[in-house]
Amino acid sequence: MEIRRLTLPVVSAAQLLVVLDGTIVNIALPSAQRALGMTDASRQWAITAYALAFGGLLLIGGRISGALGHRRAFGIGLAGFAAASALGGAATTPGTLFAARALQGVFAAVLAPAGLALLSTTFTGTRERGRAFGVFAAVGAAGSAAGLVAGGLLTEYASWRWCLYLNVPVALLALLGTVFLPKDRPVSGWRFDVTGALLSTGGFVAVVYACAEAESRGWGSPVVLGLLAAGVLLLAAFVAVERRTFWHRTRGGAFLAITLMFVAMFGFYLFLSYYTQHELGYTPVQAGLTLIVNALAALAGATLIAGRLHGRVRPGTLIRAGLLAAAAGVFVLTWLTPDSPHALPLYLLPALVLTGLGLGCVLPPTAILATAAAAPDQLGSVSASYHACQQLGAALGTALLNTVVTSAAELTVAVGILLAAALLHTFLTLERKTA
Repeated sequence: MEIRRLTLPVVSAAQLLVVLDGTIVNIALPSAQRALGMTDASRQWAITAYALAFGGLLLIGGRISGALGHRRAFGIGLAGFAAASALGGAATTPGTLFAARALQGVFAAVLAPAGLALLSTTFTGTRERGRAFGVFAAVGAAGSAAGLVAGGLLTEYASWRWCLYLNVPVALLALLGTVFLPKDRPVSGWRFDVTGALLSTGGFVAVVYACAEAESRGWGSPVVLGLLAAGVLLLAAFVAVERRTFWHRTRGGAFLAITLMFVAMFGFYLFLSYYTQHELGYTPVQAGLTLIVNALAALAGATLIAGRLHGRVRPGTLIRAGLLAAAAGVFVLTWLTPDSPHALPLYLLPALVLTGLGLGCVLPPTAILATAAAAPDQLGSVSASYHACQQLGAALGTALLNTVVTSAAELTVAVGILLAAALLHTFLTLERKTA
């Protein structure tokens, strides 16, 4: 029993790596650009290469995890992630860094679904499942904020390279911990789904790349619109082909909730970065440190509320409460202007606390609902789909809200209204699905 409990810290460490690397390089990017001589046009690939590989290959990674066995796939993902991080830290040219970031995304696409599948099969009792998914979700919720803080601190006091080197010891320690993970068997009779792989990869890459290009080209660009249209069509075709896995009302509600939650939250993080640095005059490190409040609130929401109430309160009730709390948090921003006095204590702190609590209450039950009814041969794909929805939401939220922040006259009001609307739409849709 005690050995089995070690599954949680090992899987949580891997989850931290995957989430952390989505943001840790952002603040370090200017330093890396100067050191490696990147052009302004190419520097985005240090971020985009990871996002495209991770989001685009997640569903393939989930199937590979089932084919190899989740424990074996988990170990391969950790070893590959460590090697790719070391390569990126030692990069001497932009191309090497971009390739290393893409490789990180490739191995993260195997690592993430394997970890969630292991957690789902290891903790099956109601109370222990709630606690385990609460901790797992808390690590994921805090990881993005921790990445911004760690990236700023490491860049300022060490070197941008340590934003990548940091992954190596963490990944290797987690790899040593895989000996304590429960053994599982590969899915019998597995075959590679070429059609599903091509549709999912093409769809996610098209949507994520469109979001990345929207910042420079604009949303009215034929290239951006064409990529978005192609991505949506490919993803719709993927869901139609894989309807046996995805045609499940509860699971669909969980996917929808977590996608739009991440749209709102990553837009919120972007706005907070702009406002604190441009309006309040914070340094990047100070701006990142303000997110500690959000991370602590997310930890409390996931472990002390969602984790403990699992089995006592219906998951849909927790999700709806979390969405309303997050919507209330971002609605506070509609009262904020560039001239608002005492912005941090009166506006930003309440918003950080409420959105953190909301995120913490939404993550555990959506992860549980997404994986609860999955058959053994579907678990890897379902776990991958859950992570893919997060990545899609993050990409859309960052791109959509960046457009608002850089073009709207009343930036804070527009951002707050859009974020609250996204969360309330999710709440109402989920209400209809679970009624």
